[in-house]
Amino acid sequence: MTLKWLAVVVATVSITLWATGNAVTLAVEGGQLPLLVNLFVLIAAGTAVVLAVVAELHERLNNRLSALTEFLVARLNEIESHTGDRNTGFVEGYLLSHGQEAAVVPFGRRGRGAAER
Repeated sequence: MTLKWLAVVVATVSITLWATGNAVTLAVEGGQLPLLVNLFVLIAAGTAVVLAVVAELHERLNNRLSALTEFLVARLNEIESHTGDRNTGFVEGYLLSHGQEAAVVPFGRRGRGAAER
């Protein structure tokens, strides 16, 4: 059971027990449950409701981030596929237009200053 639904169950049970306890106490003794019991139950129910709302918002945010991530991955893959095609065509066209003279020439070994000259 997820946190959200657990919090909803706790809030429901707390409020039900609070109402039932007060109703029975009122019917039998003509009063209500002690103040500490009432406060404890109401605080537990309020905390559970807040926790359920926060859990729901977290779940929605997580779903939106997942959708955004999937969209970005798809878009970046699309951009990469188009970019790769353009660069490949550019390099092949450059090499074909310049013939054998277009060979890649590596840089010479880097010197360490005036001592090697």
